[in-house]
Amino acid sequence: MSKQQQQISPMKNFFAGGFGGICLVFAGHPLDTIKVRLQTQPKPKPGESLLYAGTIDCCKKTLAKEGVKGLYRGMAAPIIGVTPMFAVCFFGFGLGKKLQQRTPDDILTYPQLFAAGMLSGVFTTAIMAPGERIKCLLQIQAASGEVKYAGPMDCVKQLYREFGIRGIYKGTALTLMRDVPASGMYFTSYEWLKNLLTPAGKSHSELSIPSVLFAGGMAGIFNWAVAIPADVLKSRFQTAPEGKYPNGFREVLRELIREEGVGSLYKGFNAVMLRAFPANAACFLGFELAMKFLNWLAPDL
Repeated sequence: MSKQQQQISPMKNFFAGGFGGICLVFAGHPLDTIKVRLQTQPKPKPGESLLYAGTIDCCKKTLAKEGVKGLYRGMAAPIIGVTPMFAVCFFGFGLGKKLQQRTPDDILTYPQLFAAGMLSGVFTTAIMAPGERIKCLLQIQAASGEVKYAGPMDCVKQLYREFGIRGIYKGTALTLMRDVPASGMYFTSYEWLKNLLTPAGKSHSELSIPSVLFAGGMAGIFNWAVAIPADVLKSRFQTAPEGKYPNGFREVLRELIREEGVGSLYKGFNAVMLRAFPANAACFLGFELAMKFLNWLAPDL
């Protein structure tokens, strides 16, 4: 069970979550840049070696050639996209917790926290599904070299022209399947670790910074452990040519397991986990610090 001293304010959660999202991008973007560069590096000519031998090598070469700025290229788009998404995500969690409380002093059980986390997953899917669909289409276009869309807005226009609103929201069921249980896991594991790390008789607000970082980082790892299989299926489904999977994601799952085995559901595991810990540690630390500031600024809100 968790001790809650300050009453839950979904509005404060919204602003603190947005700030947490900015912290997440700052911490995670360098690894994202490296991941994309490794995924898209050209095939070496015969007798030549790969441009980047691996993660560390790519980091070294980028720093040597472009300085720290090189690792933060293209960060504006994720900040614009991620900030409102995390704001909505934490708002959904705050609302989910508030709806289940009979009185402001009610202490929620872990299943109740999980339900509140799942509600936040529903909230974020409304923003995430079209964004992910467009991101995946633009990412594979860059890899295949065939330019169909000039950019995100052009992609939205073309999809809407061809398939209507359904084209933009293709893969929503899979995004829900990924984000609803994963968000439940994300927030529940964070609250559980916070409870474990809080010394007896003390409140959560007295947790040390390393403890918050550890709980946040581990929550990110728990979140992705649940999310990766649905994420792999979603990427496949959202980037498939129109009509390839008429019966939806069940067909994608069958094809993947038949062709590549169950292990293929955990593709990209290392890259995702490497980024999950620091990015989410920074996110929750940003969230907690912003919450403290907002509680000090407007204690009664």
